[in-house]
Amino acid sequence: MTTTRARVSSFSRNVSTVTSQNPGLKHGPNGTMLISSGIPDLDKILGGGFPLGSLVMVMEDEEAPHHMLLLRNFMSQGLVQKQPLLYASASRDPKRFLGTLPSPASPKGDKSSDLSHEKDIRIAWQYKKYFGEPQLNLNSNNGGQQDYCNDFDLRKPLDRHLFSGNNVDCVSIKDSPNLSSLQDQCAGFLAKLSRNEGNISSAGRIAIQSFCSPQCKYSNEEWHMLSFIRSLKSMTQSSNAVVVVTFPPSLLSPSCSLRLQHMADTLLSVRAIPDEDKELAKLLTGYQDMIGLLNVHKAARLNTQVPVILEATTFSIKLHKRRFLVLECLNQAPVDGSSGSSYGTSGGCSGSTKVGTLDF
Repeated sequence: MTTTRARVSSFSRNVSTVTSQNPGLKHGPNGTMLISSGIPDLDKILGGGFPLGSLVMVMEDEEAPHHMLLLRNFMSQGLVQKQPLLYASASRDPKRFLGTLPSPASPKGDKSSDLSHEKDIRIAWQYKKYFGEPQLNLNSNNGGQQDYCNDFDLRKPLDRHLFSGNNVDCVSIKDSPNLSSLQDQCAGFLAKLSRNEGNISSAGRIAIQSFCSPQCKYSNEEWHMLSFIRSLKSMTQSSNAVVVVTFPPSLLSPSCSLRLQHMADTLLSVRAIPDEDKELAKLLTGYQDMIGLLNVHKAARLNTQVPVILEATTFSIKLHKRRFLVLECLNQAPVDGSSGSSYGTSGGCSGSTKVGTLDF
């Protein structure tokens, strides 16, 4: 007796059990699978996160290392979810950077977690009934709670056991005369995450910091760098991985910088805010709490030709309680009553100050 198989369209993929087996993945539009950027607000802006098989380029600011905030959260989110990670930088010892990664924040409703690490604390007996008996929290974020996206505490370092395993590879590109060794490392890493139809066992992440840094010997070979990014993108498209590359556009020629931006599936840029910009402080609300600006120049659009239209493209970067990274839309500061009358005089069609029946 023959068994009948359900007909599946060539444009669809059997991903019914993917998210249940791997909570670090999420269904996206047009049959794509998403992984989190490590920043909840950025995931909402991009429509859920970074699609698997996409290349994310982040343009650095030469005045402030705000791109490190995005890179740290991206790497920490993958390590918490036990996803393979390949990290490359121009430093001599890239493993030291792993010690600066933030740790997930404790759950909001967990009162016992705030007191479990303080054994010597003494509480009045009247209030002990509100806290209950201290229990071991098996779903603690610090111990690796596998949510799709976590809030990371920038002041608390990540547990060492999360990045001391075999799923983390660190590569130094400082003394490399060319990018051949890094290309071989990326090819071997992505080969383990080849894409199989209907089966996504795990998703990987590649983070390359300051790709065009002057500390690298190949920094003057722009055509060689372009060919590396082009081949890296082609390898990533056929794998279950996301690649994030940060580069300083000010150190490149305009043509090379534009080529890199064109090859990116998702293009972001960060910019520092001057400490005392009175004109900008009058224009924007919450200026004192801002540490920088994030621009979304391009959002990934895979398996479709319909462009992604965002509600806003520029967002303010803030640190909530100086611990958590928050992205907010820019809001214009309200005008006080003394200067509000200027809108009425300048808003007329005729431009005259005389008030008439046809003025509006």
